Amino acid sequence: MARPAIEVADILRAQGDHFLDHYRSSFDFQQRKAFRAIQRCRTAALGGHVDVCSQCGRQEISYNSCRNRNCPKCQTQARQRWLAAREQELLPTDYFHVVFTLPHELNVLALDNPRSFYDLLFTASAQTLLEVAADPQHLGAKIGVISILHTWGQNLLLHPHIHCAIPAGGLSPDHQRWIRCRDRFFLPVKVLSRVFRGKFLAGLKCLYRSKKLHCAGPSAAFADSQQFAQLLRRLHRQDWVVYAKPAFGGPMQVLRYLGRYTHRVAISNHRLLAFYGECVTFRWKNYAHGGKYGQMTLRTCEFLRRFFLHVLPKAFVRIRHFGFLANRSRASRVSLCRQLLAYPSCTASETSPPTCENTVWHCPTCGAPMITLQRFTASELASCIHFDSS
Repeated sequence: MARPAIEVADILRAQGDHFLDHYRSSFDFQQRKAFRAIQRCRTAALGGHVDVCSQCGRQEISYNSCRNRNCPKCQTQARQRWLAAREQELLPTDYFHVVFTLPHELNVLALDNPRSFYDLLFTASAQTLLEVAADPQHLGAKIGVISILHTWGQNLLLHPHIHCAIPAGGLSPDHQRWIRCRDRFFLPVKVLSRVFRGKFLAGLKCLYRSKKLHCAGPSAAFADSQQFAQLLRRLHRQDWVVYAKPAFGGPMQVLRYLGRYTHRVAISNHRLLAFYGECVTFRWKNYAHGGKYGQMTLRTCEFLRRFFLHVLPKAFVRIRHFGFLANRSRASRVSLCRQLLAYPSCTASETSPPTCENTVWHCPTCGAPMITLQRFTASELASCIHFDSS
């Protein structure tokens, strides 16, 4: 894919300090850390390295990347490594895609309580899937779930939701057989919606009563218990959105899907169309009007404000596994599922094309792998530049 003409880093270098003058007081440490990392990414401030082609000897000098998980340029290798590990765990069956979305009235609580709020979103959505699937009236099986948190919409405003990739079936209660889903049908979305609503609001009430829900700033009104109770009553009367998309297909299709969703940040550089100093234009998909593509132009400060809404708390895990895919028992449970599906252990070549090839930089002349020959610190680079200029 061609390098985009405009990058978030370019916008930060041009207007970042002006933006920070307006929002410095509301920025937390993680947002400031992401801000500086993206601004300095692949510049002399982070040092550099010399790579040499293992075949033709061509040399290339490159600046180091920031490796911040919020940087649109620094997620490719992390995604490829994660996908390579997941290749070994895919099952030879179809997969379903379920999305849990929260009402927008809860956004102010998410802004003030990101860690506890998003933890609750993970827990409530996973428990909903596991409980409904275990009910004999529906599937009667223990399922496995890969959950991926997204906090943004196409317009970059806060839109917390969970994407779930789920094998089409599960283990029987005695773990002696594989129970398949009905053709192209997983679980009833109306049931999922009601159970999810109940679990999330019960968890929210528990956080509030134990004083673990911080109500200040945008959510200051809910410090009043009566206002909070009114919010819960309104939300109980609403139909919450749980969307079950058609089955992906086999393991290759789900791997391609996961590759698009797992390590995405709020916006990719390829969606940026123009930057005029005061304004940023980007491409977006308007789901309220049939998913039509259009262009949106924002003031630069507003664009950056929306971008940094999606910086997560330190060490927050945004990809989680539940059910028989939970970390503590995943290897043994996946092996058991393969046996019950009468399918041998798969290898990466059987599920999809190798995903780790792109993590190696290839020579633009002959295509051979490039090998790092020497590394430079930022101070060493500064000395070289000073020497050259003199």
